[in-house]
Amino acid sequence: MAPEATLNQNDGSLNGGGHTVKAKAHAELDKLEESALDRLWRGDKEGKLSYAGIPKFEDKYEEREWIKAHLAAAFRLWGKLGYGVEGAAGHITVRDPVLPDHYWMNPFAVHYSCITKSNLVLVGPDGYVSPHGAQLPINTAGYWIHSAIHKARPDVVAAAHCHSFHGKAWSVFGKPIQILQQDACVFHNNLSVYDSYGGIVLASEEGSNIAKALGPTHKTCILRNHGLLTLGNTIDECVYLFALLDRHCKLQLMVEATSMAKGLPIVPIDEEDAEYSAKTLKDPEVLYVMFQPEYNLLIQETNGTFLN
Repeated sequence: MAPEATLNQNDGSLNGGGHTVKAKAHAELDKLEESALDRLWRGDKEGKLSYAGIPKFEDKYEEREWIKAHLAAAFRLWGKLGYGVEGAAGHITVRDPVLPDHYWMNPFAVHYSCITKSNLVLVGPDGYVSPHGAQLPINTAGYWIHSAIHKARPDVVAAAHCHSFHGKAWSVFGKPIQILQQDACVFHNNLSVYDSYGGIVLASEEGSNIAKALGPTHKTCILRNHGLLTLGNTIDECVYLFALLDRHCKLQLMVEATSMAKGLPIVPIDEEDAEYSAKTLKDPEVLYVMFQPEYNLLIQETNGTFLN
């Protein structure tokens, strides 16, 4: 029989059961900054310092160029993380601010590490390549998946899907990851599982099934026997969520293997703590900011070549 937990009078912790549980000490969110992002940074006493979140644009054409730059960076990150080994599979789309029923997408069979602003393709509502972007073909499965998602979820602007190694490894179980670590609280009440597999997506029905699995609010999904899918209010949020979910699939695989090999219990974050942390961590502006260090590093590493 496992030992019962007992209260440590010195620090309020609970000892026993194989781990220590600290007494709850949540800050009251209604007494903190209203903006989730503003809870995460501190400036000077005089209030002269500030940190900007998602930029606002009056000129839609200027916004288009900004979106294309961040979309190209998203693909460069995927290349850097080794997601481009599956040939022509994988795609990210983002709504165009000038023509909102169109979306930008990567061209067919171009390695993620070679994507630039100039070879991004603008796809029209009829599913065909528009004359306003690069004149290159697109991935058919990508069209069926993303067109269904953009139609079903007008609340988001970006969607990302590829067959990352750890994501597809965990996908074979057809179940969600656990909230095992603080960063994973982003997935609390934000993760779906498409517990089916209908083959390579070459028709609208499977795309619609995937969109339905996401539901009306979730921004992340595990596609059984397939890979991962994430959404975002910005391309930055979308691609950050994707890489984070892939890393946590890896974490889940490692933790479960260690648990089985060593007989160690897995201790997920409890529901109350996960919900509390999620109220800050899964805010769209916070998730946008989480991608900015990588965006700036990519500019340095590539000398900004993806901006051409």
